Amino acid sequence: MATKPNQAKRSPQKRATASKASASSRLRVMKTYKLYIKGKFPRTESGRYDVFTSANDTPIANICRGSRKDFRDAVCAARDAATPWNKASSYLRGQILYRIAEILEGRRDQFEAELVQQGARRAAAVSEVTAAIDRLVYYAGWSDKMQQVFSAVNPVSSAHFNFSMCEATGIVAIIAPEESGLLGLVSNIAPAIVAGNSCVVLASSQYPLTSITFAEVLNSSDVPAGVVNILTGHRSDLLSHFASHMDVNALVYCGNDVKEIKAAQLASAENVKRAVIRRTTKWNHADAQSPYMILDTQEIKTTWHPIGN
Repeated sequence: MATKPNQAKRSPQKRATASKASASSRLRVMKTYKLYIKGKFPRTESGRYDVFTSANDTPIANICRGSRKDFRDAVCAARDAATPWNKASSYLRGQILYRIAEILEGRRDQFEAELVQQGARRAAAVSEVTAAIDRLVYYAGWSDKMQQVFSAVNPVSSAHFNFSMCEATGIVAIIAPEESGLLGLVSNIAPAIVAGNSCVVLASSQYPLTSITFAEVLNSSDVPAGVVNILTGHRSDLLSHFASHMDVNALVYCGNDVKEIKAAQLASAENVKRAVIRRTTKWNHADAQSPYMILDTQEIKTTWHPIGN
């Protein structure tokens, strides 16, 4: 019996065309990158913004637009974590930073892919991930050595011993570099936490994907909840809160915007907060890592001890 035309099987070419048409009409589900506060990944109530590819302006992800409330929650989490983290031994903190580097090494393909997705060339993405891993190892090595370098026994003209030692400042608010989504972030978090500070970080709004993926690395490492809190969003929404919050002890600002720097310094001065300005944009250079970047968020405590009767 003859086969009717409408009963005939479609050719492979026609099936492929139909499948392609069906796929093109499907609404693509983009990944939503959430905030990282107190070891959890909450959603913000302040909405989201899209990140686009640099090639054809195609949206690739939904990013949380952090708010003042999110920042307050992060500061509370950082305050709760500050004392236990500061009391941890320097040897333990160094081991934990090394563990972060280990996990980042194991997930480097994902980070490289995200950097490429955001517009980086493949070779540059590989170089940035490698430098971020090496930077964590670098600061892990300084954890139990910085006291010997920066502490001192001071000569005094009285019957006393006089010692100067480094102590953590407390909570450090970090405005991460805009131009470096991973390496710039790591280069500012590592020196802040290695010597006992906790921190709240505003990630790059232009290249935010790797910041929250890095939060996943922190979450699966041994970093206690609240020691590092990462927000995404716009500087225009959050810079003033980072600089003016009364329970933040130091501000690290990365960038070259003159108006932003002036606003950050003025707001910090009103509550006697230390403001550290890092203008470099070359985070892959050797001078972007230094033990003095650890010292930026340390206080020097001097102790007098009497000798004899």
